[in-house]
Amino acid sequence: MFEQLWQQPKNQKIAILLAVVGVITPIAGLQKFYLRQPRWGILYLLLFATPIPHIASVIDVFWYFFLDQEKFQRRFNPELAEADPPPTPTTNPENIDLVAQGLRQLEQLRQEGLLTEYEFEQKRRQLLNQI
Repeated sequence: MFEQLWQQPKNQKIAILLAVVGVITPIAGLQKFYLRQPRWGILYLLLFATPIPHIASVIDVFWYFFLDQEKFQRRFNPELAEADPPPTPTTNPENIDLVAQGLRQLEQLRQEGLLTEYEFEQKRRQLLNQI
């Protein structure tokens, strides 16, 4: 049973909640055990008589809260990141040629002064998004 809990994907909101519990109660470090970092969790528990685990839990709360969801998954659920690699985009060579031709034309218009830098950049991004 414990092994099943250990293998389950970790949730960012639960990690934040456990870190908050570590800030307001004497039991700090539960978030570390939850996130498969038992050595850090034991260290937090060994230092329970000092303010260090509570300060570290405050830092953890902010870190987990502001950590991008994708980065959280990569760091704490690496098995999911390896299982689902990002899809490789399929590009049509004809489409790339058309975009390259369009970029050349835009550059020529910019050099002739018919497009401002801002207009050029907008059109360039639109063309590149078509790939």
